[in-house]
Parts: sequence; C-alpha cells; structure tokens
Amino acid sequence: MEQNLHQTQTVTVIALIIFALIMIAIGIFSARKTKTMDGFLLGGRKIGAWVSAFAYGTSYFSAVIFVGYAGQHGWNIGLGSIWIGIGNAIFGCLLAWMLLAKRTRTMTHTLKSKTMPEFFEGRFNSTKMKVFAAIIIFVFLVPYSAAVYKGLGSMFTTIFPTVSVNTWMLVIAVLTAIYLVLGGYVATAYTDFVQGIIMIVGVFAMVVAIVKNPNVGGFSHFFSNLASVADNGDKITGAQLTSWYGGANWKFLCVNILLTSFGTWGLPQMVSKYYAVKDIKSIHKATVISTVFALIIGAGAYFVGSLSRLVLNNQLPEGGVDAVIPNTLLTALGDPNIVTTIILAVILILLLSASMSTLSSIVLSSASAISVDLIPAVNKNYSGKNQMILTRALCLLFVALSYIFATGNITIIVNIMSFSWGIVSGCFIGPYIWGIYSKKTTKAGAWAGMILGFLTVAVTTIVLTSMNTASCDTVYEAFKLAAKKAPEMGVAAMAVSLAAVPVVSMFTKKYDDKFLDGVFAKTADED
Repeated sequence: MEQNLHQTQTVTVIALIIFALIMIAIGIFSARKTKTMDGFLLGGRKIGAWVSAFAYGTSYFSAVIFVGYAGQHGWNIGLGSIWIGIGNAIFGCLLAWMLLAKRTRTMTHTLKSKTMPEFFEGRFNSTKMKVFAAIIIFVFLVPYSAAVYKGLGSMFTTIFPTVSVNTWMLVIAVLTAIYLVLGGYVATAYTDFVQGIIMIVGVFAMVVAIVKNPNVGGFSHFFSNLASVADNGDKITGAQLTSWYGGANWKFLCVNILLTSFGTWGLPQMVSKYYAVKDIKSIHKATVISTVFALIIGAGAYFVGSLSRLVLNNQLPEGGVDAVIPNTLLTALGDPNIVTTIILAVILILLLSASMSTLSSIVLSSASAISVDLIPAVNKNYSGKNQMILTRALCLLFVALSYIFATGNITIIVNIMSFSWGIVSGCFIGPYIWGIYSKKTTKAGAWAGMILGFLTVAVTTIVLTSMNTASCDTVYEAFKLAAKKAPEMGVAAMAVSLAAVPVVSMFTKKYDDKFLDGVFAKTADED
C-alpha cells in the first residue's frame, strides 16, 4: 500500500512540474505584450473567441465548484444538483454573453474604461463611485480567493498526507503570482485556454472513474442503486437523491442556481472578459464555446457529487462535506496502478487549473481596483508613471493577503464563496446592467443600487449573527451560523440592487450629457 501511494505521489509530482513549467513559459512569452496598462489588464483588447470563452469559463469554475458546491449539494440534494451546472451554462454563460457582452465591449471602449470602477466613473460621472467600487472589490474578493485555496488544498492533502494544506496553498500562490505578474491578462487568458482543455479532459476522467466504481454500477445501474440508499441518520434517502427537482430541497436548489448563475453578471473578474474581446464576430463564437464548456464542467462536477454517497457507502467522511469529493475520487479509483494513478494526476491538475484561473482573475481585478481606480482618485498628483510596477506589486500583495486569509480558521468553502459573491455582485449588478441598457439611469439610482445591495448582505449578516450569539460560545461561531444563509442573502442583494436602480432613477434628476448620447448611439448601432 505504501509503495502504491509512493507511485501516486511520484506521478503527481511529475505532472505538477510539467504543468508549472508550461504556465511559467506562457507568462514569459506574454510579458512582451504587456508594456502598457491596457495590455496588462485587457491584452490590448485583442483576445480572440476561443481564448476569451475559455478565460470566462475557467474563471467561472474553480476548485470551489468541484470540492465545495458539487461535494455539499451532490451529497445533500443528489441528481437534482445537476440543475445548478445546467443553470450556470444557460444563465451564467449563454444569456450573459448574449445580453451583456456586446454592449459592455462597445461602451467600455468608448468610455476608455479598463475596469468596472472606471466604467462606473465614466458612465455616472462620479469619482466617488469609482472609489467605493474599488474598495468593495479589494476587500470582499479576498474571502473568495481564500475559498479557492481551501478547495484545492483539501484535495492535495489526500494524496500527500504528510504535507500540510498551507504548503500546498503556498505552492498555488507562488505559481499563480509568477505567471500573472509576468504576463498580466494575456498570460492569464492563454494559461486559461490550456487549463480549460485540461479541465475538460479531467472532468471526463472523473466521471468515468466514478461511474465504473462497483458501488455505482455503471451508467445502467447508478440510478437504481442511488434510489436504494437508506437513511443514515441525516434524513436523506434515495427518494431525495433521485429526484430531478431537488425533492424537499427544491427551494434551496433554486436559490443556488440563481446565485451561481446570475451572480457572475455583477462580478468584475467575469465582466472584464467582455472588455477584452477582439470584435463582435468573436463574441458570437465565444458565446457558444463558453456555454458548451460550462455545460461540460458544471454538469460533470455535480453529477460526480450526486454519486458520492454510493462510492462512500453513505458515510460522510471526516472533514464533512468539503471532504466528500476528495474521498470519493480516492475511493472510486481504488488501489493505485499506473492507469488509475495517471487519471488521479489528471484530476488533480484539473482542480489546480480551475483554481489558478479563477485566482488570477480575482487578483487582477483587485490589484487594478487599487492602482487604476483608488490611488488616482484620492491622489490628484498621481502621475501614473509607475502604474505598471504598482499594479504588479499589488498583484503580489493580493496573492499574499488571500493566502494569509486562507490559512486562518475560516468557515466552510461554500459559505465563503456565497458571501463574497453576494456582496460584490449585489453591489454592482444593478448599476452595471441598467447602466449599459438605459440612458435614463441616474447617478442617484446607481448609488442606491450599490448601497442597498451592500446593506442587504451586511445588515442581514449582523442581525443573524446577533440572534445566534446567545446560543453560541463565540461571536465567530454565531457568524458561521449566519453565513449559512449566504446564498439567500446574495440572491436578495442582487434583486434589491436591480430593483432599486430604476425606481430611484425615476424620481431623481437626470443630467444632459451629449457624450453619453454618443456612447448609447454607438451601442445601439452594434446591437
């Protein structure tokens, strides 16, 4: 057994070294294309369809999806959780690209905005709004990146039990920092393309490995075997697990579909992909490609999670729901041989690819929020001469901060991600969508959407934490209980933001801006 484990570790290390060298090589190659801030942040706005689509898809799906969401929801909901992956493909990719990409690309080109805070400043003529947006991005994307670390670290420790989670998270941080600082968005986009191919291969390998497990019984018997699962004390039976509509958890399922699908519409690291697309023709291709990619990755991940009870004999592993996917994969592959070892290495690289692509997008958005948006706004004498150096330094700082945050005793993976998505998307989704679609949207309306979206999550969290304090030993424990409502809070924040913007705009003063008329005229022409 020890010899088999050593074989698995050896193959995995070799695969990791090859992967790391490819990522660093892409970073070095991309460095020559990042001489300007526009090149560093957006690749000169010349990114083609395939690369743009894969950049979007790989940023969408991190190890949080596989280890956190697919593990927890697959275990608790069953086959119905696959609808989350399908929803992500239809609403988070297809509909998002169809409704947002062209208008966003055209308007940001005209406004010469490289970031979402810069877009808010140009669209609503408000430097204060840019500063507020920059602070929200920098503060609340740190927990999200921490969730990415946690999701991947838990998988690697199952293969290397003598190596601490913190060590693996440090490896991820260093490797991401190297190619990101060297090549900026160009490096991120091209590494995302490579990582996306690895993710597709890895998902198919993962599905085959799980379905071939004797407890699952292949494609012809997995449904009947899942239907026969008995209650192990958690009041979940085969009837729940085989319900395609989520069974008793249908409301919870709907909330998570809404959060993970529409939440991307307001996330700066996702929206920025539209800025960088080369042309309108590329947008049409990228729409189809990203949708197919999301369908494969999302549906595949949740399908694996839904079969986890069969593989693990209906026993929740030590470590709880975050340990479901790692233990499911190891159990399904059985005693390592050369074939299963290679499959496991591919799956590990899949999770590494998913995590690094998401992490690099978050880091780039957060660093630019400070160097491009915050500092020039508060320091009028800032020349921008060393902005490139500052942005690269902030990328390193953000990676370090998110690593430090991840090494702390934080709540479970799914709740961290849900909380971050709720705050960030809840703030931005209303002002952003109404901002690109309606010339009647006012500055006051945009502010209302941002502030009310933020308060929906913040105030609800404070109230729930206070209510839980009496039954908990510490405030942190009370906060952990409150954080379980993060998906509901996130969906509510997005709804409030979307509703507040047009309502407040109806009753507040509109300003005449011939430049803005020109912006919308160009947008209408491209539609």
